Amino acid sequence: MAGCLAGKVALVTGASRGIGRAIAKQLASDGALVAVHYGQSKTAADDTLAAIKAAGGDGFLVQGDVGEMTGIANIFRELDAALAARGIERFDILVNNAGVGVVGDVGTTSEADFDKAFAVNVKGLLFVTQQAVPRLRDGGRIINISSMVSHNAYPAFIAYAASKAAVDSITLSLAAGLGSRKITVNAVAPGATATDFIGELDDQFMGAIKSATALGEIGKAGDIASVVAFLASPAGGWVTGERIRASGGMHL
Repeated sequence: MAGCLAGKVALVTGASRGIGRAIAKQLASDGALVAVHYGQSKTAADDTLAAIKAAGGDGFLVQGDVGEMTGIANIFRELDAALAARGIERFDILVNNAGVGVVGDVGTTSEADFDKAFAVNVKGLLFVTQQAVPRLRDGGRIINISSMVSHNAYPAFIAYAASKAAVDSITLSLAAGLGSRKITVNAVAPGATATDFIGELDDQFMGAIKSATALGEIGKAGDIASVVAFLASPAGGWVTGERIRASGGMHL
């Protein structure tokens, strides 16, 4: 498939559903060969890959739990094998999208939920990136999916918000550290987005979200994918170390 990412290879973590699926499909439609990562549901990942191929794109699956070092090792073992089979040694774009949400305020957050949020959202992101960096071509792209909650007060999601604030901090350090290789590193911070990640929204909650958003709508997964695709493209090559809010103007 021709496009601005023709000849590029991308790895998208958590690509079996929601925002990750939309990102994988968008990058493939722009011409990239996409490694569709999943943690548990191969069926859902197969659906993502089928949608990519039905639209004329190409990709393959890789599996592993990003919250475990053994799972991360498996992701890159499968990635290396799939690329080698195609005569490819390195890749170009890493999208750290895999994440978990946990609910709880300062009084109700459990240690288990805190550990889960940081294991996947922070530890997983950092060590996936650690494995990716030696495999990335110079001039590559790293795009981390953060959240609006990282810079706003969300008492009922205190551990999740803290984990996404850590993602923003890691993004800055990576951008500074990898600049000499012309690898850009940015974070995209979605606002409320209509995916199964946030579950079913009742009319009252939907209305509250819309009223807090300048554009008066709740986001769609494709809205986030478009921002990621820009950062992955040649047009985004002069942007690094940024946290881009893709929220329709929440909390302005």
